[in-house]
Amino acid sequence: MTQTVDRSVSAVADREPVDYLARAKAVARIVEQEADAIERDATITRPVYEALAEAELFWTLVPTEFGGGGLGIVQALEVIEEISRADASTGWALMANSFSTGIAAGFMNDEGAREMFGGPDRGITAGMIMPTGKAVRVEGGYRVTGRYQFASGSAHATWIGAGFVVHDDNGNPILDEAGTPDCRVGFLPRADVEFLGNWNVMGLVGTGSYDYAVHDRFIPDKFTMETFSTTPVRSEPVYRLGLLGIGVGGHAPVALGLAKRALEEIVRIVANKARPGYATVVGESELFRREFSKYEALYQATRLYVYAAHEDAEASARAGVEITEEQRARLRQVITWSQEVAGEIVGFAHRWAGSQSIRNPSALGRCVRDAAVATQHMLVDQITLVDAATPIMRAYAV
Repeated sequence: MTQTVDRSVSAVADREPVDYLARAKAVARIVEQEADAIERDATITRPVYEALAEAELFWTLVPTEFGGGGLGIVQALEVIEEISRADASTGWALMANSFSTGIAAGFMNDEGAREMFGGPDRGITAGMIMPTGKAVRVEGGYRVTGRYQFASGSAHATWIGAGFVVHDDNGNPILDEAGTPDCRVGFLPRADVEFLGNWNVMGLVGTGSYDYAVHDRFIPDKFTMETFSTTPVRSEPVYRLGLLGIGVGGHAPVALGLAKRALEEIVRIVANKARPGYATVVGESELFRREFSKYEALYQATRLYVYAAHEDAEASARAGVEITEEQRARLRQVITWSQEVAGEIVGFAHRWAGSQSIRNPSALGRCVRDAAVATQHMLVDQITLVDAATPIMRAYAV
């Protein structure tokens, strides 16, 4: 998968519809072969990067007008799930790249988006969108300074995002009429960013989620957007999910991919596994089969809810109807829940695997490490379930 691909806007516009899920399944075979090297190198390997780029999976959420896939959210989630089943680190990095790239294309000034994504060398973004940096307004844009963490997929990104709060000349945050700080995200060419390393972790190692710093860099207006906007520049329905609705949503298919891989691995392991006290191989014991049925049902239920919640919200957007508070709450609920479920399923598989999940190389062992880290992300903190509860509870108060 190394031949040259014409990624120009005209070439993409003239071609037949693309089955991106089929492409993801083909790339997943390469990802599985490279998974141990990805974890060792703490970033996706060159063969995997080339396969993802050739399959155009970095641009699934970029509008077709800019040469992207123009996918809806459900199709984009399926792509991430498939890659995550092969390797959660690669799925996570692809999620960070493709979803942030799609967000930039949908919410940024059209001139900036066209410059970043409309040419043959379409940009790939990474970085921290939360407003941890500081900026001052200058003619034509902002001067930004900040230190950031968790730039997943940054080793191969061409543009790096940096969230910031706009300050006045006295160093005070600029507030709107409601007293809310002016929070924005800006994108810089990677050459304008200092990468700081600091990615020595127990799981999701291959995401390459490095720290980085921005030192008093100028970012033109055209390469910035509001951090918490639910009002996109583009008209495609997917963008009406909102910047955070899209960005957070990508965590769910990583969890689903992890859970499915853990189930696949434990079924393979116990098929021939003998243990003292068992009359037959572990896979034929009633105790294992009862637990497997329970956790497999939990996986299926979670998967159905993930896709149903996203399809429901996007259907409202397609119909030109405002996405309701309950619909947005259900997206937050299911994203956090899916990570919890993945952790439980991986834990179940780990318990039954015995030493086969602790001796490297072990795909299940990697799932254990990856799930332990994925569930710690701030966007799937338990408080998100509390926040989601109120609108959902109202639906029951009839």
